[in-house]
Amino acid sequence: MKVTVHVDGGARGNPGPAAAAAVVRDAASGAVLDEATELLGETTNNVAEYRALLLGLARAAEVGADEVEVINDSELIARQVNGEYKVKHEAMKALHAAALQALAGFRAWSLRSVPRAQNAGADALVNQALDAA
Repeated sequence: MKVTVHVDGGARGNPGPAAAAAVVRDAASGAVLDEATELLGETTNNVAEYRALLLGLARAAEVGADEVEVINDSELIARQVNGEYKVKHEAMKALHAAALQALAGFRAWSLRSVPRAQNAGADALVNQALDAA
């Protein structure tokens, strides 16, 4: 089964209170299969973006996906995972490695970044989680 996963992470203050969110949809019908948020405590926006990616991949695996298209609004994370940029920051190297390991569990995968407006569902979940905290 192929799914589309919209992920977003955000930190208010960067670093600041942070959250991650994921929306998993059936790629064929667009039906929402799962939504999830995770409060991350105090961290940076980039760490939150990676944690959102990991959350989305875990939820995609849980619904039985074997192919995943990940959409986020972080060009940096997309380019690092796709091998276009090197990961220089030490704190992000472990998250990058974990993301690659999680992606390897799928038969096929892709990751691309879009403008925030095209990732509104995941963005709204991040803000809801932070507002409720």
